[in-house]
Amino acid sequence: MSAHDRLPTLFIPHGGGPCFFLEPGEGFPPGTWDRMGAYLRGIGATVGARPKTLLVISGHWTEARPTIYAPAEPALLYDYYGFPERTYRLQYPVPGDTRVAAQVKELLGAAGMSCGENTTRGFDHGVFIPLMLVYPQADIPIVQLSLMNGYDPEAHMAMGRALAPLREQGVLMIGSGLSYHNLRAFGSPAQNAAAGQFDDWLNDAVTTPDPAERERKLAAWKQAPGARAAHPTEEHLAPLFIAVGAAGADRGWADYRDEVFGKANSGFRFGNRPE
Repeated sequence: MSAHDRLPTLFIPHGGGPCFFLEPGEGFPPGTWDRMGAYLRGIGATVGARPKTLLVISGHWTEARPTIYAPAEPALLYDYYGFPERTYRLQYPVPGDTRVAAQVKELLGAAGMSCGENTTRGFDHGVFIPLMLVYPQADIPIVQLSLMNGYDPEAHMAMGRALAPLREQGVLMIGSGLSYHNLRAFGSPAQNAAAGQFDDWLNDAVTTPDPAERERKLAAWKQAPGARAAHPTEEHLAPLFIAVGAAGADRGWADYRDEVFGKANSGFRFGNRPE
C-alpha cells in the first residue's frame, strides 16, 4: 500500500448503548440518533481503500497496560443496561485477526510499552454497535486495543505513534467514544453552552496544522473551556489521543458535527480527506 493509499485514522461517536437499533418510543425521542447513524453508515465509502483489518479503541475498555482482544472467533460483550431484551441478542459475527494482534504487541513493545492480551472479554458496545453501521457485512476482522488507566493524553498519543505503521498495511485505526460524555447533564439545557464551548475548542485543537502544536493543545485539554463539564471522566475522549498520535503529520478535520439533546458532538478524521 503506497503512502497515497495510507488509511486515515478516525475518532467516531458511538452513541448511547444500542441506540441505533431501537424502535420509536424505546428509550429516546424519535430522531435523536438519526444523523449520527447516517454519519456512521457513510464512513465505509469514504476512507479510501477497503481496510484489511480494523484496530478499534473503545472508551469502554481500560486496563493497567495496553491490552488486546482478538481471538479468531470473538464474542460480544453487551455492556449496556435497561434496554429491550432483543438488543442483547444483536449479532456481529466478525472474525479477529491474530496476525495484526501480534503486530500491535510487537510495535508497542518496540516503543517500550508492554502489551497484554485478553482472550475472553468480548467486543464491547463501543466496538460492535457503531461498526454494525460502518461495515454491516461483518466481514473485516477486528482487533480491539484497551486504553490505559489514568488516560494520560501524552501516553496515549505515544501509543498511536507506535502503531502508525499499521496504516500502511491496510489497517484502519478507529477511536470510538464521544466528544461530549457527561451522562448526568445530557438532559440539562444549562450545560448546552459549556458543551458548545468545549466542542469549538476541540475542533480548533484537532484542526491545528502543525502536528506538534496539535498534540500540545490536546495534552492540555483539561484547561479548555467547558472541559470538565463535557468530560467529568475522560475515558470517552481518550480514544481520540491514540488516533491523533497515529495521524503523524496528516491534517485533522471534523467530518461530523451535530447536537444530541442540545449537546455538541463531533467526529474527526486524520488524513485522506474526500474532495
